Amino acid sequence: MSTPARARTARRSAGVAAAAITACLILASPASAHVEVESEGARALAENATLSFSAATESASAGINKLEVFLPKGITPADVTYEEGPEGWKFAATKEGFTVSGPAMAVGEDAAYSVVVRQLPDAKSLVFKTLQSYDDGRVDRWIEVEKSTGGGHGHSAPVLELEEAAPGAELLTPSPSASSSPA
Repeated sequence: MSTPARARTARRSAGVAAAAITACLILASPASAHVEVESEGARALAENATLSFSAATESASAGINKLEVFLPKGITPADVTYEEGPEGWKFAATKEGFTVSGPAMAVGEDAAYSVVVRQLPDAKSLVFKTLQSYDDGRVDRWIEVEKSTGGGHGHSAPVLELEEAAPGAELLTPSPSASSSPA
C-alpha cells in the first residue's frame, strides 16, 4: 500500500473512532441524569440539618414542575421545613413526605431546592425515594434502593450517607405529629 493510501486509511479509521466515541457519549447522557441529596457534614442525630436536593432533567421537550419525596424511617413530614427552591415553587407536607412544585422549569433546566430537617435519625444512610414530574405528564421514578437495571421501571433513589453521631448526641423527643400518629 502506498504512503498516501495509508494516510487516507489512518484518517478514515480515526474519523470512525471519533464518531463512535461521540455517539457513545450522546447516548450515555440521559443515563447520567438523576436526583441527588447532599448535606455538608451530615451525621446521625444532627439537628437542623440542611439537605440540598438536585434533580437533573431527562426530558428534551418538557420542564420539571414537581418533585415528590418519600421520607426515610425516622423523619416525619412535620420534621421538615422548606428553605429555598426555584422561583414560584411551594412546599407541601404529604402523608409520607413532601412535595415541592410550581411553574415548570425551562426545558432542559435542572431543579434544585433545600429543606431543613429537625433531626437526622441514628442511621448510616438515608434513602429519599423521589418522583420527578414534568409539565407534559411524564414521571421519572427515582425509587430503586439497589443499582437500577433501567428498562423504564425506575432509577436509583438518592441516598445520603451519614457519619456516626457526634459524642453525646441524643435523640430529640418525637415531633408533635409523630406522637399523635396512629401506631
